[in-house]
Amino acid sequence: MHGRFIWRYLWQSRKLLESTFEFSYPTSRHPTPFSLRYYSAEVQPQLSTELLKIMEQRLRGIEHRTASLNNVINRPEISPSEYARANKELRKLSGSLDLICELRAKQKEINGLKSLMAECTEDKDMLNMATEEIGQAIEEERRLQNLLLKSLLPKDDADERDSILEVRAGTGGEEASLFAMDIFKMYEKYAHKQGWKFEVVDIAQSDHKGYKEASAAIAGVGVFGKLKFESGVHRVQRVPATEKLGRIHTSAVSVAILPQADVVDVQLKNEDLKIDTYRSGGSGGQHANTTNSAVRVTHIPTGIVVAIQDERSQHSNKARALKVLCAKLYEMERVRLHSSRSKLRSEQIGSGDRSERIRTYNFPQGRVTDHRVGITYHSIDDVMQGESLDVFIDALLLQEEMDAIATFSSSQ
Repeated sequence: MHGRFIWRYLWQSRKLLESTFEFSYPTSRHPTPFSLRYYSAEVQPQLSTELLKIMEQRLRGIEHRTASLNNVINRPEISPSEYARANKELRKLSGSLDLICELRAKQKEINGLKSLMAECTEDKDMLNMATEEIGQAIEEERRLQNLLLKSLLPKDDADERDSILEVRAGTGGEEASLFAMDIFKMYEKYAHKQGWKFEVVDIAQSDHKGYKEASAAIAGVGVFGKLKFESGVHRVQRVPATEKLGRIHTSAVSVAILPQADVVDVQLKNEDLKIDTYRSGGSGGQHANTTNSAVRVTHIPTGIVVAIQDERSQHSNKARALKVLCAKLYEMERVRLHSSRSKLRSEQIGSGDRSERIRTYNFPQGRVTDHRVGITYHSIDDVMQGESLDVFIDALLLQEEMDAIATFSSSQ
């Protein structure tokens, strides 16, 4: 039963969007290559009757719990600790409760218009006016229902965190390093367009000035929630600058997006760390590093190694290395606790081989294809400039949302 009403909802959503992009539908469990963010203000997908019944039960539960908490905080004999706990829970419920109040008011308006239409069947002008108004009211009701559904779905606490971006060249030699540089700069441009802060942590250049490895810290509102599905192997098909015969080469780059950890999230013990210093590599001349400014930090219990040599200051490199290490340790713990809702980092990235791809960038054909949601976008330049990444990001987030809806409905 649940499958039928979820797919009815997905079908309505798909029909609103499939004229916008070219879709090649995958055979995954919940193929949903479209995004709620593309819906116009005039058209909202209609939730099925079964899903609305389940949601209504949850909404009544929120209303009942809110009334109960209000009674608690208004008791004269309440202790400060009880008041604080009740008030904290009320604040968490306030967003959903505001939407519920709007929905109840809109439903009351719809019922009033239905009564008016039943009473004025002979008055065509009044009937036409009521029909137009009820159509607008029903669209607003659907909008509020969709917002409430999203508010009821489980949240990943890490979604609001800043992130560490890691890009590594995989199969393909020097061309892979050049593409790793392009991908790294693509995310830098995207971050700036989102109003986020993009800080380069470390770059290891190749012989042709590509990036063998590069990492950055990205700070802003909801960074990890937006970028978390960018982790994986990105494959490129193009004629390299070093190719003299004009042949198309296939190379691969691995991307990892890690949520940044707060100080309270990860406790590093000195006895668990091995810190080595060494002279960083460079191109020689006046830029040759003559001091041991590069830092390599090894976390002994897990074997994780982070090496930073981007700065000329050993202190700065050590601080950056510890920041990246904390992010890696936090991600390990987060995945362990939420493995049922998250993809393991090793599964996302794989070995870096060109066959383990999540997205393909085909330059000769000017297209980018995401193989998880089956979207092909025919403007590769826009994507590489960070302009059109949301085409893929929004579709992936909606796929996660549909999985959450399936879990939400089946758990009732």
